Amino acid sequence: MSQQLIYIMGPSGAGKDSLLAWLKQQLPSSAPIHWAKRTINRPLQAGGEPYESVDNSQFAQLIRQNAFILHWQANGLSYGIRQPELAPLYRGQWVLLNGSRAYLSQARQAFPRLTLLHITTSPDTLRQRLLARGRESPQQIEARLERTRRWALQTPIADIEIHNDSTLEQGGQALLQSLQQLSNWPLITHKQIATVNS
Repeated sequence: MSQQLIYIMGPSGAGKDSLLAWLKQQLPSSAPIHWAKRTINRPLQAGGEPYESVDNSQFAQLIRQNAFILHWQANGLSYGIRQPELAPLYRGQWVLLNGSRAYLSQARQAFPRLTLLHITTSPDTLRQRLLARGRESPQQIEARLERTRRWALQTPIADIEIHNDSTLEQGGQALLQSLQQLSNWPLITHKQIATVNS
């Protein structure tokens, strides 16, 4: 299994975090995959991805100290990936990085051989999910959908494209199969291990 930097991006509401959480639950801890932890300038929240929480001044200090190998801003927040988070790449592992569409060009400058994984969904499904989430007004949601449409026109063709319009299980299986096709050998899941040992 050759090393890969998998740069994952997708619009808010496409189910990116849910699919990544599903994938992480399927793979044993022995899988040669490192899940890059992000540093974010917001308080820790229950559920969702584990991340390092810092305040604005701490984040700015980390930038001055060159602590981040990648950092960007999106949706009013600052995100960073500390240098050690990509060290497993040089040990032959895969690194899965939850990135940003707006930062893709800079990330590709730093890592020209990264693999782009785009998780998306249809506009109608995206609208329904954002409305159900209840964080934004209908007008804000329509503005977000328009930004997503514009991004889709500008975004390069992804190496892996996951259309997450159905169930979490179906979307997760599509993601797992796509990653297996990239690897030199199959990514073994907990279910497969149980079958072999039964």
